[in-house]
Amino acid sequence: MELNLKQFNETADILKALAHPVRLCIVKGLLQKGACNVGYMQECLDLPQSTVSQHLQKLRNFGIVATERNGLEVIYTIADDRVKQIIQIFFGEDPS
Repeated sequence: MELNLKQFNETADILKALAHPVRLCIVKGLLQKGACNVGYMQECLDLPQSTVSQHLQKLRNFGIVATERNGLEVIYTIADDRVKQIIQIFFGEDPS
């Protein structure tokens, strides 16, 4: 077995990004809803928009979420299928 440190580092980074209750909640919510904007997430999480945006930026940096601009609105979706599987394993439900 060839040790592929790049793959291990990438996986560890994804797990670290998910290892926060707010980010985990954001990902689970996005999987259930399919796509939404930061305003909707802010209402669901009952957190300031700036806090939600910071967590979304971290998720985006690791390729967990993707964005699509619709005028002034930014729509977030899950970009990594592995994350869908992780959520399904931990929460025991089909996220899609």
